[in-house]
Order: sequence, then C-alpha cells, then structure tokens
Amino acid sequence: MLDRLGTLGIAGIVLALAGLGLIAWQAPLVAAGLALVLAGVGLVVRGLVTGLMSQFGFV
Repeated sequence: MLDRLGTLGIAGIVLALAGLGLIAWQAPLVAAGLALVLAGVGLVVRGLVTGLMSQFGFV
C-alpha cells in the first residue's frame, strides 16, 4: 500500500499523524474527534475514487 502513495502521500500521512499527536498532547478529547473526522474523510474519498475508477472500467 505504501508504494502506491509515493513520497508526498507518505509525507502527508506523517504530517497528519504529527498534528494529531500534538493536539492529543494538549486536548485528548478534541484529538479523538479529529481522528474520527479524518477517518470519515478518508472513507469518503476512497468510496469516491473507487466509484470513479469503476465507471472508467479500471476495477
């Protein structure tokens, strides 16, 4: 999976996790909410990309 992301994708994940860790250090409840939001956005993006790729016949 990591080979599909590329360097920028991995850097984005590292920055998101670092930011979430910084927020968790100050406000754990807010960090939990942000983690749920990030997971939800990731699932929505995956669903959109999968649907788009199936329309073009890639899946």
